[in-house]
Amino acid sequence: MRILRQFTSACPFWKPHEHAPRGYFTYPPARASSSAGREAPAAESGTRYRGAMTGIVYPRPLAPGDLIAVPAPSSGVTPELHDRLDAAVAALEGRGFRADVGELARRGGLTPAPAAARAAELAAAFSRDEVRAVLPPWGGDLAIDLVERLDWAALGARPAWFVGWSDISTLLLPLTILTGVATIHGANLMDEPWELPEEFARWTAIASAAPGSTIEQRSAPRRRSRPWGAWADEPLARDDAYQEPTRWRLLEGRRSDVAEELRVTGRLIGGCLETVSLLAGSPAGDVRGFAERHAPEGLIVYLEVAHSDAVTAARLFYSLRLAGWFAHANAVLIGRTSAEPGPSLSHDDAVRLALADLGIPVIVDVDAGHQPPQMPLVNGALAEVVLRGDGAAIRQSLVP
Repeated sequence: MRILRQFTSACPFWKPHEHAPRGYFTYPPARASSSAGREAPAAESGTRYRGAMTGIVYPRPLAPGDLIAVPAPSSGVTPELHDRLDAAVAALEGRGFRADVGELARRGGLTPAPAAARAAELAAAFSRDEVRAVLPPWGGDLAIDLVERLDWAALGARPAWFVGWSDISTLLLPLTILTGVATIHGANLMDEPWELPEEFARWTAIASAAPGSTIEQRSAPRRRSRPWGAWADEPLARDDAYQEPTRWRLLEGRRSDVAEELRVTGRLIGGCLETVSLLAGSPAGDVRGFAERHAPEGLIVYLEVAHSDAVTAARLFYSLRLAGWFAHANAVLIGRTSAEPGPSLSHDDAVRLALADLGIPVIVDVDAGHQPPQMPLVNGALAEVVLRGDGAAIRQSLVP
């Protein structure tokens, strides 16, 4: 991982498309750059949002000694895993931060408290001046019951980094869509003890980057393949934690003329397929409107399947397509999954059925989601993805 120099117009990332080196595919075609107050591009018939473009807001960079709140808006941690929770807190504090673990984070059950109590705990974390990041212990199943209970404008009024994945996607996505505040997908507190691949950035490094910075990460050479076992038996070092070779792939059959590299740019937005698809058709999941307000460059939509079989995944991909999630997409990234296929359908087939005819690159086996390692991705960041035969890279620029 490298945190590159601050973004400037001289960065090669921003070569005009007509000047791209031979052998590159570049998406999207050249467009006018965004500027505050600029009129939005002409919208398709029936879209809700028109008018002035607004920029993405990035919370203040983390600094050593900053306080990170740990509420439990979805699931808490059962007592038999409190040792792992304590190890995660120790790892976070070992990186120079302070952690305030909320009462609900140490409770088990489907949810640790009724929705009203979980919403109040999350809102309180965002309201504290000293809290600079909000990091739930992990995901769960019912974060969706907070969506209507939260005052999203209030959460975005004093931006703090909101970080998580899995069911926490259900809350990250509305915060970015409804307020324009960037969020980070790809880490929960319980993931802190593991050493990430050297090609990755930790979420704390991304959240500590100065405004305008570009963070470069490369695809992981190996993924986890061992089953989950007792916490005491878990290998934490990168050389032991990830066993099987892995690589990002262009979904076969979309193009036959792929040359040495594929390059694509756009604003990142996405999350866990099973949870974010529940928001489609609501203001909290209005990806088309987000693009029209914040992304004249177009979008890179990323999605990952948690546990659904391939037929269910295909249905969910189609539901997002019908909701306009890909209307402004320049590419789609599909996270690696260990979920079971259907009896006559693979997960590649599910993606191919729903997305292959969009006319944009679809990249699969990306390092995002429920088969570690998870690469941190910033909802709202301006990203460039480069896919080559020897691997892939993604550069995320923290620019408005």
